[in-house]
Amino acid sequence: MSPFTQMVYGAVRRIPAGKVATYGQIALMAGSPRASRIVGALMAAVPEREGLPCHRVVYRDGSLCPGDAFGSPDLQRQALEGEGVRFLPDGRVDLAHSGWDGK
Repeated sequence: MSPFTQMVYGAVRRIPAGKVATYGQIALMAGSPRASRIVGALMAAVPEREGLPCHRVVYRDGSLCPGDAFGSPDLQRQALEGEGVRFLPDGRVDLAHSGWDGK
């Protein structure tokens, strides 16, 4: 596992229940602020044994992942709602309320 992958996994592990982080935010925390697409690819390929809360990582506008990531965006939404994450009327995560500050 590369050092960048380790940093990404470590950042994702720190996202508390009830909060979300964006791909770009995770990339920044891992030391490569322009690597949000790489973070997305890493999240899509996380082995189940890692036990990462990948459902807590969303797009910068609060949109959920495409269907192939979790089986459907509904499954990601259900997991987030189960943790108390708030959503806007258009289906995006309310980042003002549920966004993680990284601390």
